[in-house]
Amino acid sequence: MHRRTFLKHTGAVGAAAALSSSLAACGPESTNDTGGGGRDRALTAVIGYGNDGSWDPTQTASAFSMAANNHIYEGLLDTDPITRVPYPALGTEVPGDPDATSWRFALREGATFHDGEPVTADDVVFVFDRILDPGTQTLAKGFFASWLKEVRKVDARTVELVLKFPFPDGLSRLTLAKVMPRHVFSRPGGWDDAIRGLAVGSGPYRQTAHHPKANTTFAAFEAYNGPRRPAFHKMNWLTIVDAASRVARVSGASAGAQISDNIPYANIARLRDGGMTVAGGAGMNNLFLMFNTRHKPFDDVRVRQALRYAIDTDTIVQVALKGHGKPSSSFLNEGNPAYRPAKTVYRHDPAKAKALLKAAGVSGLKVDILAVNLSWIVDCLPTIKASWDAIGVQTTLSPQETTAVFTKLDQKQDYQVVAAASNPNQFGLDADLIMHYNYGPQNLWMGYARWAEHPVAKRLFRDMDLATRESDPARRKTMIQDYVDVVAEQAVLYPVVHNELMTAWDPHELTGIKPQPYPGVNFLQAKWV
Repeated sequence: MHRRTFLKHTGAVGAAAALSSSLAACGPESTNDTGGGGRDRALTAVIGYGNDGSWDPTQTASAFSMAANNHIYEGLLDTDPITRVPYPALGTEVPGDPDATSWRFALREGATFHDGEPVTADDVVFVFDRILDPGTQTLAKGFFASWLKEVRKVDARTVELVLKFPFPDGLSRLTLAKVMPRHVFSRPGGWDDAIRGLAVGSGPYRQTAHHPKANTTFAAFEAYNGPRRPAFHKMNWLTIVDAASRVARVSGASAGAQISDNIPYANIARLRDGGMTVAGGAGMNNLFLMFNTRHKPFDDVRVRQALRYAIDTDTIVQVALKGHGKPSSSFLNEGNPAYRPAKTVYRHDPAKAKALLKAAGVSGLKVDILAVNLSWIVDCLPTIKASWDAIGVQTTLSPQETTAVFTKLDQKQDYQVVAAASNPNQFGLDADLIMHYNYGPQNLWMGYARWAEHPVAKRLFRDMDLATRESDPARRKTMIQDYVDVVAEQAVLYPVVHNELMTAWDPHELTGIKPQPYPGVNFLQAKWV
């Protein structure tokens, strides 16, 4: 789940003021330590994704980092992890008029960063200036630049957001602009340190140690005076990508953790039999295929469509996902409020796939699938290979670490097809956000697919911008559905299946857990039993 150049940065936390020096001095804490007895013991969580992606809140899509940053940082507003309804965080209230073209926020009195410095309007403007800077490429820019004109300092504790046009969905997106201390991250090398793992926020938990590919630890921030008080004295988050090892940490008499996300479907019954609660959320999480449209014959839409029609998605759902998923019938999942079946639905049709390849003049095709090594993705790959082999396409599978896959893409190395997991629900639920996350003229993904300059793409991007600006909700929904039809037909980057993500926890230890339909965990409303 990692993106762009920040994937290339791993290693220890960079030195920045006294906080980073203390982090660098820490050796790896025990990855099996639950902190002893009593209510001051540590919460130990297992995350099925790497902690070695970027930690910069303005550009990360790392499941681990985003989940951690939701505990470390605050936005002007933050949102419920399930409903995404906004609530005041650093801002003292939600603006009363979502349709206004400016929103003013007073900052919470007494809010301080983890190094003791006060949160000011300058810090808010600092982050938004980075996001909106046309010369700085950040992931967050795609969530704000289309509708947010500027953020102004009114006084030391007040800011004003000036919109280009009314955009009510922008309120929930403000959680994606985590307020960072200017005095830490504006210094030379500050953003590089953020990428590598330095995290200094104003949220209920402060980062105490960070060990890429091992674990990250947290402690309650005693000076926190916001709406989500820390319930755990300490937290130790382990990164365990291997499914068997992850399950072992939360099961049996020797369990070393109270909770784990990304539970394999095959282990659900065993964990429940052992007294664990296992629950899931269905959303945008998906296995997608992305084609390199500059690598022939994938520049031909008929070839892309042929390979999609060839896939036996029902078998993927039954065999790999154990029924915890559905074949994609749109880019959007069926639970999205803007969903409707796309005009092009890729039901298993080998005869149609062969006919499309013949019409494109393609025979003897050999395809190598560059894939991330997430356990559930790896489980799906054999069916894709068998489906393509069955129509005469000689297929090889090349699963690799997620970071390695996206480093190759960042380096613009040649490839044919990428298979990976994606879940824009990490960022929000609105369809405009979800679609712009993957499609746009300067979008990272379109750079990977080499498709942004195609005439169909240019028309698509214009239609997407028109939908963003449409003020009538019903008309806007229809416009989104119409351009999703284009995305489906082109099959440049498109889901194969949408699946359910499972979380397991010990109900005798934890309460207030909400299983998320996107990777990661959230403990802002959880506590010890």
